[in-house]
Amino acid sequence: MSTLSRPKSPRTPVSGKNFDKEESFWDKIGTLGRKKRIKEVQEVQEEGKIAIDSPGNPNAPEIPPEEYNLEDNESRSIIQPASLQHPHVRELLQVLIDWINDELVEDRIIVTDIEEDLYDGQVLQKLFEKLTGRKLNVPEVTQSAEGQRQKLTVVLTAVNHILGFHHTIPQWTVESIHTKNIVSILHLLVALVRHFRAPIRLPENVHVTVVMAQKVNGKLTSKQFQEQITQQYDDVGMRCERDAFDTLFDHAPEKLAVVKKSLITFVNKHLNKLNFEAADLGSDFKDGVFLCLLMGLLGGFFVPLHEFHLTPKDAEQMVHNVGFAFELMMDQGLKPKARPEDIVNMDLKSTLRVLYTLFTKYRNIS
Repeated sequence: MSTLSRPKSPRTPVSGKNFDKEESFWDKIGTLGRKKRIKEVQEVQEEGKIAIDSPGNPNAPEIPPEEYNLEDNESRSIIQPASLQHPHVRELLQVLIDWINDELVEDRIIVTDIEEDLYDGQVLQKLFEKLTGRKLNVPEVTQSAEGQRQKLTVVLTAVNHILGFHHTIPQWTVESIHTKNIVSILHLLVALVRHFRAPIRLPENVHVTVVMAQKVNGKLTSKQFQEQITQQYDDVGMRCERDAFDTLFDHAPEKLAVVKKSLITFVNKHLNKLNFEAADLGSDFKDGVFLCLLMGLLGGFFVPLHEFHLTPKDAEQMVHNVGFAFELMMDQGLKPKARPEDIVNMDLKSTLRVLYTLFTKYRNIS
């Protein structure tokens, strides 16, 4: 980021020595400028070689030497460096950087590297404030690592709340962002793009190779796996899976009217038990209240009133309500085929999909 002078997050420096091209990967480890005794470095080297050369690991992941120095029972995930050079990953990085710069152009902030420019929370703070119009009570500049973590805690708490992570765990933490875990940063930015319906198109089905290094009983082991960063999306940011509702909307409006009538009859059959009634499927479910009450009625359990807003005052509270209703659905083994924001924005097709999911499971309940 070009306009903000901020300290780099703590990283162990490596020696500035120029290596010969013929020098092996393992020879280079010994030149790391760590303030450790030679014996400790050699032990760390050997642990790394054991992990990578161990039997049953034909595709030996390339783990940077600095990742070997783990405490016993400690694990760490890092991205395979080659993954960052994949065209789709590079395209995703550039699209996200351009989006952030477009959003923050009035603040004269220019991001060039999402690892180096987002770890301390300052850019994330400005981005959140621009997207939501809300001001966060945090210091503008934080010099110490602890101050940066405190700021990140405030920023990510606000971000997680607006994204609807009330009872579920997001794919990022304060520590992972502050230690420049690019996988966590990518997950966070993609979530923001989708939530706020950014006017950009993300490259689809982007994967990266992640290496998990773990130290158990003094021995370092490693495994690698594919982490999916983006999926295939339609115009509203959901996974692109055409279904019967797409066909109804596109080619059979008369049948769509029959489906809507069946669904509103179904929901009112149960809402009437609480003296409520829905008249419009597109608008009456936008605040999430009916969905929360309906889940309790259909599932046969009491929904604590303090868990949602009976009279939501703004879109944020509505998103919270719908998100909570979705969590109740998932607890019952159902998978909502929509985002909370789609329901709040009165996307009729999304609302019908959700209600039809309930209908198929609970249609025979009196």
